[in-house]
Amino acid sequence: MREITFDLTETITTLMGEKKYATLRDLLSTMNAADVATVMEDMEREKLPLLFRLLPKELAAETFVEMDSDTQEMLIQGFSDQELKEVVDELYVDDAADIVEEMPANVVKRILRQADPETRKMINEILNYPEDSAGSIMTTEYVSLRPNMTAEEAIKRIRRTGIDKETIYTCYVTDDDKTLKGYISIRTLILAEEDDRIRDIMDDNVISVTTTADQEDVAQMFSKYDFMALPVVDKENRLVGIITVDDAIDVLQEETTEDIEKMAAIVPTEKPYSKNTPFDLFKSRIPWLLLLMVSATFTGLIISKFESALTAVICLNAFIPMIMDTGGNAGSQASVSIIRSLALRETEFADYFRVIWREIRTALLCGGVLALATFAKVLLVDRLLLGNETVTMTVALVVCLTIAFTVLVAKIVGASLPMLADKLGFDPAVMASPFITTIVDALSLLLYFAIASTFLGI
Repeated sequence: MREITFDLTETITTLMGEKKYATLRDLLSTMNAADVATVMEDMEREKLPLLFRLLPKELAAETFVEMDSDTQEMLIQGFSDQELKEVVDELYVDDAADIVEEMPANVVKRILRQADPETRKMINEILNYPEDSAGSIMTTEYVSLRPNMTAEEAIKRIRRTGIDKETIYTCYVTDDDKTLKGYISIRTLILAEEDDRIRDIMDDNVISVTTTADQEDVAQMFSKYDFMALPVVDKENRLVGIITVDDAIDVLQEETTEDIEKMAAIVPTEKPYSKNTPFDLFKSRIPWLLLLMVSATFTGLIISKFESALTAVICLNAFIPMIMDTGGNAGSQASVSIIRSLALRETEFADYFRVIWREIRTALLCGGVLALATFAKVLLVDRLLLGNETVTMTVALVVCLTIAFTVLVAKIVGASLPMLADKLGFDPAVMASPFITTIVDALSLLLYFAIASTFLGI
């Protein structure tokens, strides 16, 4: 795909250099808006305004929505008021609200000045909803029908008003005060008899969300129910907007990216990686690195406390990295699995003991296999092949038992912390690999020295 984009960029640059604008317009007209946006973002900045002006009006608006905020701002700065009005008029309300939300104040004022009063009112209504809520990602452009309409009347209404709506494939049935009564698909309408009443052929078992519902929960509903659109209602069950599947996909992508960043101990950022400067990356990474570095001092304190024991049995030092790494990896496996399960709403805090029991059994199996493998490795490699006579059978037993218990503790900690964080209202993703590893490192060392003290008498 990257090669195709590069070839298109080269072709477009050549056509612009040769001033073959008619050919260029024909080429751009055959492309998808997302592909045009990708190509334009790879081009030199000074060429973008001319290229954008060559796009047909509808394609220009769709392409504008697909661009990153920096490119959008740059184009707006170069637009005349008339050009800006043409773009704004072609945008769906939710897309316009998203753009306004990301622009600086002076650009926002200019955009809103060019929007008609009704559009401006709808944009402001969407912006007033809490961030990351269903209301903030919905659109108010939907097709509504009345229960007493006939199928013929409904189709005529769709033909008359549907051109300005984001989707017509699912229509919503409301009464005079906008109370949601049901929904009906365009397929059902087309196949119905002309005089069939909407109330008789609609589906009144409608699933909806409130304006304050969390956007991630809403996006998961699209995956669960295979929706193309989802109605959004207020506290009185009045229809105020809909969320379409493309917006849900955007939310899932944003939330997944945010979770991945948190799991890697990175402060989430709005920009994609390619748009971040080294200083931006530094700001997002250094807080957790400092915190984890300070927390790792506990590991150093534990080693210092048992320094005499390590001096007495020097070979114990060689197994510390293996034990700590095994514990960290085991804890990370459990935490990532639980975090993902919590994100998909497959697990909740009420399942805590069931989850822990499952992880204990998993830990016993994993720990047993790892302990046997470690026992063979210690005796065959460390004692026989490397000729380390201080590695006795007792030392091998200490290391194997430590591995087994470390895996058990790591699995329990890795499963518990994300669930506790979720229960307390924190994002479970912060309880991922780096954080779990730091805790498990300290616990594995305590287990190691406790077992060594018991069996080796140190």
